[in-house]
Amino acid sequence: MNVSLFQWSLRSAAVCALTLCSSVAPICHADIKLPNVFSDHMVLQQGQENKIWGTAKAGEKVAISIADKSLETNANDKGNWSAKLPPLPVGGPHKLRVAGSSVVELTDVLVGEVWICSGQSNMQWTVAASNNADIEKLSANFPNIRMINFPQVGTQEPVWSHDDRKWMVCSPATVGNFSAVGYFFARQIHQTTNVPIGMINNAWGGSSCEAWVNRDVLQANPKFEGLLKRWTGMEERFAALGAKQERTEAENKEMANLQGQMRGNARPANIYNGVLKSHIGYGIQGAIWYQGESNAGRAYQYRELFPQMITNWRKEWGEGDFPFYWVQLADFQAERSEPGDSDWSELREAQTMSMDKLPNSGQAVIIDIGEGKDIHPRNKVDVGMRLARWALAKQYNQPIEFQSPRYESMEKLGNGIVVKFANRGKAWRPFDVNYPVGFTIAGEDKKFVNAEAKILEDGRIQVSAVTVPNPVSVRYAWAQNPICNMFADNGLPLTPFRTDDWPGITAGKE
Repeated sequence: MNVSLFQWSLRSAAVCALTLCSSVAPICHADIKLPNVFSDHMVLQQGQENKIWGTAKAGEKVAISIADKSLETNANDKGNWSAKLPPLPVGGPHKLRVAGSSVVELTDVLVGEVWICSGQSNMQWTVAASNNADIEKLSANFPNIRMINFPQVGTQEPVWSHDDRKWMVCSPATVGNFSAVGYFFARQIHQTTNVPIGMINNAWGGSSCEAWVNRDVLQANPKFEGLLKRWTGMEERFAALGAKQERTEAENKEMANLQGQMRGNARPANIYNGVLKSHIGYGIQGAIWYQGESNAGRAYQYRELFPQMITNWRKEWGEGDFPFYWVQLADFQAERSEPGDSDWSELREAQTMSMDKLPNSGQAVIIDIGEGKDIHPRNKVDVGMRLARWALAKQYNQPIEFQSPRYESMEKLGNGIVVKFANRGKAWRPFDVNYPVGFTIAGEDKKFVNAEAKILEDGRIQVSAVTVPNPVSVRYAWAQNPICNMFADNGLPLTPFRTDDWPGITAGKE
């Protein structure tokens, strides 16, 4: 009898476990070994204890030294060990030495600021594929900026190390392979603070938020029961097909398709285990995130899922509520002249709401720099700059404005509605024309129409429409690709919003 696809996949996994043992948690040899996030050219987070971990002989004493610091620890009975490096000031290059029955020495180790850059394809998007790539490469002589790119591995079993991925030094020859958003963020922080910057890039194009979360966390929350049920049904079907002694050609095709999906970037916890788990606990300052497109069809669920993911990361990283800044979805697809429903608008709303649920979090609004024809806008400089504003103001004490204007409250005034905003700077600066564009208004019938809007002397905006004599709700930039033009005088765009809480088109979708 021919070996079934199911049996073959199990045997292949066993072979991989034996021949590629460095990529999984159990130790397979006695030499001192560190996961790949520890390599030459790495950056350690300044001013805090930094966790370091690896494998050795069971019970073996492990001696660790860097700069003028040294410490010892012992491997447990499974050969795993970990320790905390004492805090180090900005500087380097240093040599990190880990010694037991064998020795590992890492060179050109810097101490500075370390950030995670994560999400889906718009964070993965490289400098080489972005605007002015040729010029950006020419000027990328920043040897104190470092980046490590993690591979795309989807699995339900934790991966301990990705041995072919190491830290890179920023130069014209290497920067093209950096995350563009991550690089422009790092460059601004580096040029402002003059300290080394390390970026850990683990973004995966097309990934869903649930793939980045520990499955136990999802299972403990009844709000994700429907989400998990879809996947457990798929997993059970795959197992049932694999248990069959003989299968039809159609069943083999179905099984191959299921296997592909289960190895992918949408299965709950797949990226958490296959990518993130290998470097959870590495010393960081914070994280930047650009994702949401893949969850737009379930935007209401994202209201709970996205904060849950961030909370999960913070808990497992063990560094408290570290800074977490994300990019709100850009404008995309064709512009529409009339108001309508929009799942991307609901996803943007869920992102904005997350700031109210989580401490030490923030959102970069980019409703003005997307491309209708392309889900991957090439202008990544402005994205990096808007994220950098948050970090520069909050972590590096720079006296700059960093938060986009945001809806605060509304009141009925005659046959219109007056809207008040927070963080609007000193004045409004409408783009292209001198009056606000992008507002819609509705009465009790919930039918929105394009509205006229004007800026009042106190900075509030009055919104009205002749056809809506008794309005109850206002929306702004509520579309996949809205026609809108409101900016604060600091150049930051008004955050898309609605004043109502009427059920959206993604409500209840799991």
